[in-house]
Amino acid sequence: MRRSCVYLLIAAIASGCNSSTSPPNSVAVAQASTVEPSDERLATLYRQSCKACHAIPNGPAPLVQDRSQWDARWNKGMPALLQSTINGLNGMPPGGQCFSCNAKDYEALIRFLAGQT
Repeated sequence: MRRSCVYLLIAAIASGCNSSTSPPNSVAVAQASTVEPSDERLATLYRQSCKACHAIPNGPAPLVQDRSQWDARWNKGMPALLQSTINGLNGMPPGGQCFSCNAKDYEALIRFLAGQT
């Protein structure tokens, strides 16, 4: 029973990653594993909730600060991005599994991920 719960948890986390629309840009790939928000609270939230999907080159989610993957999303506007983040979209679970985030945290993390800081 315990082992099956662990497998279900791993599957739920993995399914939270969304598929990307364009290949990552080489600069973004090079920095993806090291870039973090400068604010320590946001950096902690990013490491706990966002990095698992958004720092994987050729992974299923748009790569952190890769404008080639984020600009079309950014053009939808912050209200749409915030709504998608809070409600979940495609493979991304509601809230991006950030149980400590408030609306301002989400907005700051979205700006960071989109390279709009």
